[in-house]
Amino acid sequence: MDQLRTKLDQLECHFTWALKKDDIDLNRLDEQLKLDVEKKEELTQTYNALAYVKFLQGFQEETLSNLTTSLKLYKECHEEEFNKSLIVTYGNLAWINYHMANYSECESYLQKVQKINENLVFVCSRECFKKALDLEPEVDKWNAGYAIALYRTEYGEFTIENSPVIKQLRRAIETIPDDDILKIFLAMRLVMYKSYEEAERLVEEALERSPNHPRVLRYAGRFFSKYRSLDRAISLLRKALELSPHSGFTHHQLALCYKMKKIQLLQEGNHHTRSSMVQQIRDQIIYHLEMASTHATGFIKAMSDLALHYGEQHDVSRAEEMFQMTFETAKEKNYNLHVVHFYYAEFQLYCKRDEVLAIKHYMACLKMNPGSHEGKRSEYKLNRIAEKHMNKNTQDGKAYGILGFIYKEKGEKSQAIEGYEKALSYRENDEYLTNLCALRLST
Repeated sequence: MDQLRTKLDQLECHFTWALKKDDIDLNRLDEQLKLDVEKKEELTQTYNALAYVKFLQGFQEETLSNLTTSLKLYKECHEEEFNKSLIVTYGNLAWINYHMANYSECESYLQKVQKINENLVFVCSRECFKKALDLEPEVDKWNAGYAIALYRTEYGEFTIENSPVIKQLRRAIETIPDDDILKIFLAMRLVMYKSYEEAERLVEEALERSPNHPRVLRYAGRFFSKYRSLDRAISLLRKALELSPHSGFTHHQLALCYKMKKIQLLQEGNHHTRSSMVQQIRDQIIYHLEMASTHATGFIKAMSDLALHYGEQHDVSRAEEMFQMTFETAKEKNYNLHVVHFYYAEFQLYCKRDEVLAIKHYMACLKMNPGSHEGKRSEYKLNRIAEKHMNKNTQDGKAYGILGFIYKEKGEKSQAIEGYEKALSYRENDEYLTNLCALRLST
């Protein structure tokens, strides 16, 4: 069995790329399945990624089903059973059969991978696309695949000159000059380094070449929404929706744009004179979130945000009902539960004015996924709550308990111990004592 696992660890597939659920956008995959329904080559890759998400969620049978579908679609396009394009699919199939204790099937797929590698004189490794590029540097599929993989996962400290993802996106565009989505991906990264002129030129070029491509319009809309051209973003997303009216992802992007508009209006002051405009925008947000939740089943972020907006409308019972449904969906899918905790904390804090419950759910979110956007926002909100309490009373035990929890989750044990000790000195609490004892025992 150990020898089998060693072989599996050497494969190049989703199971060996150290991906997490948050590295793969489930709703984006659902969108691709709808948009690429006639493009079997693209669908084979999408089903591979979807299969791995299902595995991370704990659904092994669905994982196997999606991989089987991927293989079936490939065979509908090609007669060759040992093509290099199948390395990832066979690798994934070997892994899932191993996890399901189908060891003979696992061995069979390992042999298929080995045969492909022998034909290619190709050594398996974790970085599939990079190795493929080393062998065939001009193949467009490998260049695009590696560029997208880097785009989804690379967020290190780089400059515009040494960023691997920018370098690879440029290379991919050189090999596939008509791939307009790659151009928008490059633009999205360029603006992170304040290269606005080139970024906007790339997006405009993509729009000029593909004015009626729903995904190009959608990504371009996302680009403009991130860099505060909200009206342009909304216009592009509305056009994308006309071309693909059942796109939950596009509805969600429109909702996010209108949320930014709402925030801008509220920040401008004169809230009473603008209240009708705010309400109109809130109606748009709710409409698009409802459509996103309808057309993309199990869209946790859209469902959570929708529940929060029902709360903003003072429809508390409807909000609670929606939140409970979303909690159940997230638990059933084993996906994005931390997101629901964050939005429910926001609902408790701002709609029900229940700080105790808000703290509980911010903590749950931070504990589950500290590196996510929602996890970071939860840490910020908890710090703000602690700061507010300490401004009123420097000996507030609850504030020090919150800070102790934050430090504990960040792995800063000495500061966490200090926080819990101060919390206990100002306020009796069994939870603080339990955490303090656990921290002391672990040091």
